[in-house]
Amino acid sequence: MSWEFMTDPEFQKEIDWIDEFVREEVEPLEYVLGSPVDLKQPHFDELVRPLQAQVKARGLWACHLGPELGGKGYGQVKLALMNEQFGRTRFGPLVFGAQAPDTGNSEILAHYGTPEQKERYLQPLLDNRIVSCFSMTEPQGGADPTQFRTTAVADGDEWVINGEKWFSSNAKFASFFITMAVTDKEAPPHRRMSMFIVPAETAGIEIVHNLGFHGESDPSHAYMRYNDVRVPRQNMLGEQGQAFVVAQTRLGGGRMHHAMRTVAQAQKCFDLMCERALSRTTKGSGLADKQLVQQMISDTWIQLRQFRLLVLETAWLIDHHNDYLKVRKNISAVKATMPKVLHDVASAALQVHGALGISTDMPFTDLIINSYHVGLADGPTEVHKITVARQVLREYRGGDEIFPSGYRPHLREKALARYGFLHEG
Repeated sequence: MSWEFMTDPEFQKEIDWIDEFVREEVEPLEYVLGSPVDLKQPHFDELVRPLQAQVKARGLWACHLGPELGGKGYGQVKLALMNEQFGRTRFGPLVFGAQAPDTGNSEILAHYGTPEQKERYLQPLLDNRIVSCFSMTEPQGGADPTQFRTTAVADGDEWVINGEKWFSSNAKFASFFITMAVTDKEAPPHRRMSMFIVPAETAGIEIVHNLGFHGESDPSHAYMRYNDVRVPRQNMLGEQGQAFVVAQTRLGGGRMHHAMRTVAQAQKCFDLMCERALSRTTKGSGLADKQLVQQMISDTWIQLRQFRLLVLETAWLIDHHNDYLKVRKNISAVKATMPKVLHDVASAALQVHGALGISTDMPFTDLIINSYHVGLADGPTEVHKITVARQVLREYRGGDEIFPSGYRPHLREKALARYGFLHEG
C-alpha cells in the first residue's frame, strides 16, 4: 500500500482559495458582529449571507454531508484540510455551513428524522436559516451520562419531559433542541435513554440562565429546565432506549472536527509567535536570536506538527474503514492530545508577546481557556486516555512465563539454539 503526504493538486487549489478567503473576508467578521449563531443580529444578513453565497457557488458548502443533502460527501481527510483554514476564526464554520452543534444535529436528523421532520427542521438547518441546540449534559451527570435524571414519560400520544440540563449549546438562539431523556429507569444503563426533537416554542421550556466561557461575546450555553414539556410520540429519534446509538452518529465526527479546528487555532498562535520573535529586540538583539525563544519555537513547532499528523492519520483511517468504532482508539488519542497542544502553543505565544500577550488585545488567554473547554467537551481527556489504553491493550496478551519476553538471558539461549552452529569449531 503506497503512502504520500501531498494533497491532490486540484483540491489544493480549493484549500488555497479557502485560506485567502478566510483571512481577507471571514476573519474581520469577529470584530463587527456578535455571536456567529445569532442569525437575527444587525447586519448579519448584509455581511454573512454574501460570503455563504460565495462558498455555495464554489461548491464548498456543508461538505461533510452527502450529495443527497446538498453537500460533497467529503471524507475526513479533505474536511481536515478545510477546517485547518476556516477553523482560524469563529465565523469560519458558519460561513462554510459546518458549525457545531448543527453539523452533528443535521446528521442525526438525516439518519433518524421522518420526512416531515426533515422538511421542518433539517432543510432549514442545512440552509442556515435556523440554528439548533444539543441538550444532553446535566448538572449532576458530568462525564457519566448514566447518571442523567431528566425523564420522558409516555402519556397517550405524547412524551412528557421533566428535568434539568446545562451547557445546552446555543439554546437561546435555537429553533429546536435535540434532547436526551430517561424513558426506562429499569433498563440496562445504556438502554435507559431516548432522544427527542423538542421545538423551541414548546410550553414548559425554561432557560434559567446562560453560561459563558472566557472570551465569548454572547454567552449562549444554557442552564435550562424542562417543566412538563410535551412533544408528540413521533418526535423520538430512533427507537426507545437508543439514545447512545443516536448520539454516536454525531460524536465521532464532531470530535474530529474540534481537533481539526484546534490545529487551525494553534497554527494561528504559532504564526503570531514567530512574527513577534522576528519583530522585537531586547538587550541588544532580536527575540528570535535568544536561545530560549528558539527552543520555544522549536518545541511548539514539533508538537504542532506531531498533532497535525495524528489528526490526519486518524482522518485517513476513518475514510479507509468508514466506521468510527473501528477507529475509536485513534479518535480518543486525538481528543486526549488536543487540549495540551492548544494550551502549550497558546502559552508559548503569550510568553513571547510579553505583557501584551496576557491582555485582551491578543487572543492567547481566550485560547488557553478554550484548551480546557476542548479538554472537557465531548468527554474529558481522562476518559479518552482510558479508552486509548483499553483499546491498545486488546492488541496484546500477557506472558505465561515468570520472566518477560524481553528477558535477555532467555533470548540469548534461543539465539544460540538456532545459530549456535556459527560458533562450532
